Amino acid sequence: MSEHESSASSEPTPEELRKALKAFKKRLKLARLDDESGLGHGATSGGRSSGIVAIMAPNQYRKAIWDKLVEQGRLEYTGQGLYRLPTT
Repeated sequence: MSEHESSASSEPTPEELRKALKAFKKRLKLARLDDESGLGHGATSGGRSSGIVAIMAPNQYRKAIWDKLVEQGRLEYTGQGLYRLPTT
């Protein structure tokens, strides 16, 4: 088995989990900002907060990382490839 194969099937490292969660939060923030800046949402129209609560996980990280973050309670899987931050 090559080094790449063994790392692909191994448990995600804490560093991988941290980086993946950071990338997820950044992508969620950008999706919300993009939604809020759309026509009809601006400051002159009264504005409103984004309704986006779940997004597709960044695909540069393997599924095992997202599964582990869900297992740890740091993300929630909402179905159809979408994840969200846990509600408190």
